Amino acid sequence: ALMKKGGITLLAFGVVEFDGDEGKARPIFEFAKGMGISTISANPHKDAATFKLLDKLVEEYAINIAIHNHGPGALYDKIDDVVNAVKDHHPRVGACVDTGHFLRSKESPVEAIERLKDRVFGVHLKDVKNATVFKIVGEGDLDVLGCLKSLQKLKYQHCLALEYEESPENPVPDLEICVANVKQALAQLS
Repeated sequence: ALMKKGGITLLAFGVVEFDGDEGKARPIFEFAKGMGISTISANPHKDAATFKLLDKLVEEYAINIAIHNHGPGALYDKIDDVVNAVKDHHPRVGACVDTGHFLRSKESPVEAIERLKDRVFGVHLKDVKNATVFKIVGEGDLDVLGCLKSLQKLKYQHCLALEYEESPENPVPDLEICVANVKQALAQLS
């Protein structure tokens, strides 16, 4: 009630681990439904039982699952890992594209968005330099404009999160630069 009164809408939450256990998965979907959340960011096990369960629950609850890629060596660190995981499943089983983690895995976030298309249910704009050093968005290797163009082409309507975690003691100045850099890229879209 307080969030609604304050005009706050929860778009997504996670990252949630899923396996084939419906007794563990169903309460997560119930929570998301109760909070009005449309997308659960996830790191599901790569087995048939898990994806059969997710196909069933996304249909039943009308809530998206967005597989969140992580960095090198993670379960879903390559674009192909995510594409292959979602391709034969319910249209609500898709991806949360973490641009920084794809860069860390030496993958193109623009390519990820373009290949996953309408399966992109979340994007974390995060920047990295040389696949190792997290940077202010717009100051690393991320093609911010390319990502935004790809999202615009898709008529993207889901969560776009700006992610920068490098100055936890005083994040506002760096986040202001991140926002300014994204606004500058947005201005180039029209």
